[in-house]
Amino acid sequence: MKKDMISAERKSKLLKFCKSVGIKFKNIELLEQAFHHRSLTNEIKSAKNNERLEFLGDSVLGMVTASYLYKSLENPEGDLAKIKSQVVSEKTLAPIALSLHINSLLLMGHGEQMSGGQTKPAILADCMEAIIGAYYLDQGYKAAEKYVLSFIIPEVEKTVSNGLKDFKTQLQERFQKYSKQTPRYQLISKTGPDHDQTFEVSVQLGDKTFGPAKGKTKKEAEQLAAQIALQKYDFTSI
Repeated sequence: MKKDMISAERKSKLLKFCKSVGIKFKNIELLEQAFHHRSLTNEIKSAKNNERLEFLGDSVLGMVTASYLYKSLENPEGDLAKIKSQVVSEKTLAPIALSLHINSLLLMGHGEQMSGGQTKPAILADCMEAIIGAYYLDQGYKAAEKYVLSFIIPEVEKTVSNGLKDFKTQLQERFQKYSKQTPRYQLISKTGPDHDQTFEVSVQLGDKTFGPAKGKTKKEAEQLAAQIALQKYDFTSI
């Protein structure tokens, strides 16, 4: 993208973003490209989209995160893989993008914008990776690593403190280990209007039933039922 294609107002916004996240670009056009969703090129043929930068940034993000986990945690490989998959996921990256106001700088085609593209998790996460790719090209690995760690370390700490496995996963792994069977969940009831439903679920381990537990979604009720079973079931008695 040529320099004269970036307006003074747009450049000011990009520089403000850089300052807010603690990064510097020699080639501001690279950063600008990172904010170009592919739908933009459908309307402006001369505009480059951010897909190639996203591809590169995804690899840099993965490398930085894997290296940090290896150096900072003594967990086995399986745990490190689970942590990595959580912290570099769309579910994690999209809220970070919103907190950095990346959505306000995204440029996309009219149709995508009208459908709420600037707040779609997949688009936000992809843009985060594109920015990493652009920064890596502009400033090198060490600078990109510092930027990535600024938001990945808190997510790693959060993931570790919250536990690596949800209650359903823990219950399934423990029950299968002792019995070679899987827990069976049963929806007991579903009450309330469509916009405010309550689900009641129980879980059966062999001939024993635990719950029911209530939740605002079926998934939440299943998690709570699994938590009850984990607390009350004597797995060594199988």
